[in-house]
Amino acid sequence: MNPLLQATLEHLKALVGFDTRNPPRAIGTDGIFDYLRAQLSDFDVKVTDYGAGAVTLHAVRGQPKYLFNVHMDTVPDSPHWSANPHELRVTADRAIGLGACDIKGAAAALLAVANATDGPLALLLSTDEEANDPRCIAGFLSESHRYEAVVVAEPTGAEAVLAHRGIQSVLMRFAGHAGHASGEQKPSDSALHQTVRWGDAALDFVAAQSHERFGGLTGLRFNIGRIEGGIKANMIAPTAEVRFGFRPLPTMDPDQLLQRFSTLLEPAPVEFIETFRGASLPAGDTARAEERRLAARDIADELELPIGNAVDFWTEAALFSAAGYTAFVYGPGDIAQAHSADEWVALSQLQQYAEDIYRIVDSGNA
Repeated sequence: MNPLLQATLEHLKALVGFDTRNPPRAIGTDGIFDYLRAQLSDFDVKVTDYGAGAVTLHAVRGQPKYLFNVHMDTVPDSPHWSANPHELRVTADRAIGLGACDIKGAAAALLAVANATDGPLALLLSTDEEANDPRCIAGFLSESHRYEAVVVAEPTGAEAVLAHRGIQSVLMRFAGHAGHASGEQKPSDSALHQTVRWGDAALDFVAAQSHERFGGLTGLRFNIGRIEGGIKANMIAPTAEVRFGFRPLPTMDPDQLLQRFSTLLEPAPVEFIETFRGASLPAGDTARAEERRLAARDIADELELPIGNAVDFWTEAALFSAAGYTAFVYGPGDIAQAHSADEWVALSQLQQYAEDIYRIVDSGNA
């Protein structure tokens, strides 16, 4: 086996063995961070705890131009795993374990490279990406750092992804009037009827955006994730709660979309609360987004990384972009395996990623 891949798998076995499921947001500065510190003995290392399981490790060696970011937290395991999710299993062509694909495999490869070369390298390892509460990156960005670009690891098939959608989540409530369901109803009587009408209008609005395009992405992604309300079939529903999300293109205005969804019909919802927002990649208006995309492409070309298509899923690269950094996404694995039972990453992907990072760091270009 390739020595760099062998070292990557040894680190991945250790990293998968640490329980960093998020929730329950119970990650501290010991455990996995003790292991990481031990592997980065020739780096200047700073560990910061932002509370609620949000911890970062910023490690720097030499004078690097670029920052490599990886999140170390994972989603919870499902009951459908066929073996212990915290014990790495290696077959002829894949490594199986919770977080192996999303995205501890990249962290393991970076540790292997850090120990195989003495070139300049900067790492930011964080633990709250899966929490929809980006304390780690926000805390890091509150300080001044002189990096020309940030490379965020997510499963992109070892291709540089320059653009992806934003993400917004909303909690919405409708109010009606409880009563007997035998009589004629006005549109505002039932909170659930209001919800259904709103959903119909929302789907029509989303369909009308299908012509919008950016960087290979088309249209607006939209999902009603949960509807709850009412009491029984012969009672008019006095309340209803809806949770929905949408994923705009970089060229779509998030505030305008929120305004549109909140005013699709009358009566309007009595509560309309944005619970999470993540910017698109690149962040900014149309002209600025295209300028940042081209800047990211130039750096990926300089690093001799293959460039892939834009993707629908969201990453924290958007947070760096919104803060003014040139940023793109590059990591091993297939997003189809992320968050799945018996999550796995192909050994060939791990090896390609490790070799690419080794080439960049060993040449002094990092």
